[in-house]
Amino acid sequence: MNSIERVKATLKFEETDKVPLGHCTIDCDIAGKVLGRKTFIRDTVGTQMAYWEGRRDEVVAGLIQDIPELFGKLDIYDLLSIGFLVPPKGYHPQAPKKIDENTWEDEEGRVYKYSEPTNEIHCVHDPHTWEYEFKLEDYDLDPDVEPPDESTYEVVDAILPKLPPDKYLIGPFPLAPGLIVLGGWERGMIEIADHPEVVERAIQAGIARTRKEQKFWRNDGWQGVMDGYDLGHTTGTFVSPATFRRLFLPALKFNADSAHAHGLDFFKHSCGDNKPILDQFVEAGIDCEQSLQPQAGMDPALIKQMTGNSYAVWGGVDVANLVAGTPEDVRADVRRAMEMAKPGGGFILGPSHSVAFGTKYDNFVAMLDEFEKLRDY
Repeated sequence: MNSIERVKATLKFEETDKVPLGHCTIDCDIAGKVLGRKTFIRDTVGTQMAYWEGRRDEVVAGLIQDIPELFGKLDIYDLLSIGFLVPPKGYHPQAPKKIDENTWEDEEGRVYKYSEPTNEIHCVHDPHTWEYEFKLEDYDLDPDVEPPDESTYEVVDAILPKLPPDKYLIGPFPLAPGLIVLGGWERGMIEIADHPEVVERAIQAGIARTRKEQKFWRNDGWQGVMDGYDLGHTTGTFVSPATFRRLFLPALKFNADSAHAHGLDFFKHSCGDNKPILDQFVEAGIDCEQSLQPQAGMDPALIKQMTGNSYAVWGGVDVANLVAGTPEDVRADVRRAMEMAKPGGGFILGPSHSVAFGTKYDNFVAMLDEFEKLRDY
């Protein structure tokens, strides 16, 4: 079987020739070690700095060179994520004022700091968080939507002919926002509690916009789509199951239905303990849940059991072990996942989140090596 056939059969809970392997992302440090050079692939800080400096075309050229080479060197993978839409040509956002080596401030007084452990830049202070009153009329249920700038597909268009034609590709597709936190995380949670009708309207407006955006979508050869928002932390979901059903299930179901209507499989990414809402994942009609987090009790075999094999599961290797564990810790994760979740199909091996920044190269190699030993059915 080739990779496309293998993944398609896995999603149907058929035992294939081999367990598929995939990751949603691979960060720049491991990608760079595989390539033997610095790369913009998932270099969130390097990419942001380049955009601030007006070097958008340099980022694009780097991705076009590096992505096919990376996947060529990692031929063991069955699922390749190519959702690399980029800002349009001429993109050059105004850079904030640099306060010190790791701190910036924009014209609105927002303060941003660099996080070395995660290689990210976060807004740590927004003086306007509590100023605006969100209202129903802010969210248009019949928005005007223009066709996308074709240059946003520049990387995808360039790399597709260079990728093996038999790999299962997860590519870009317009998806409605499935979790809206108005005014940022802290205020957003309060808005959900105090003004759920406004949040509900914002979700419906997002669905309306996405429905129109999908009319302009084009598929140049990928088979699946994955959303990118989390719904839980290590001890439960962000909101109650009842609140999730009212506010956020409609967008999840819309996204799954829309993907299927366009001939795509739908993968739900979500870290954290999602067990209280697994029945709603089933109801929404997702094809696979990705990013099963062991620290949150999301064991792949358990999730298969709890959902009655209603959708496939993707995970098994704890990202915490990839970052802070030993090669033997990682090998043990692979062995356990294969022993428990492999039987009966419906299982894709991968990290519990991604090949995250800070992953030790020896641990990454150990994951691939142990997987190769055990992947055959």
